[in-house]
Amino acid sequence: MEAKKIQDLFKSELAVINLGLESFAENLRKEGVRVLQTDWRPAAGGDRRLVSLLAKLRRRKDFDVRKANQEAASRILRSKPTLVDVSTAGEAIPGMKKRMILHAGPPVTWEGMCGPMKGAVIGGLLFEGLAKDRKEAEDLAASGDIRFEPNHHHSAVGPMAGVTTWNMPVWVMENKTFGNRAYC
Repeated sequence: MEAKKIQDLFKSELAVINLGLESFAENLRKEGVRVLQTDWRPAAGGDRRLVSLLAKLRRRKDFDVRKANQEAASRILRSKPTLVDVSTAGEAIPGMKKRMILHAGPPVTWEGMCGPMKGAVIGGLLFEGLAKDRKEAEDLAASGDIRFEPNHHHSAVGPMAGVTTWNMPVWVMENKTFGNRAYC
């Protein structure tokens, strides 16, 4: 009986679900094969370390992703962001220092910054009077004497490259529902 089923399989019309490169599906279509192309990608972009961490999260009994997402959405919808002040970054942002520049994105060194972010840092150093020209600003930024930290480590956001310096004006926003503050 098993042999008959296998023979019947080879006599039936081929239908393929392609999970890989779309060119595989295109080649099969050219041969007259019915193909369903899926837009599947491996979890975490295939990064094995991240996949392992995600798997550990899924196994945790005390963590429900759906419930956490519902709570996050609920907090966003219930929030009441209110402008409470306009100040300078140095006066308003906790942890801000005179020789610190906050920036968009994850932690990065001067050497690792993209061109637009480097340009914004140079502009910030000139704005603060810490350098008199572009060359001096570049040298100062590369010297290690300026501390670079992500805006989000200070509850802050910034436009474009996200550069925030001590004397730049910021809006102080308070979430009246939950009491947290943010700076922009």
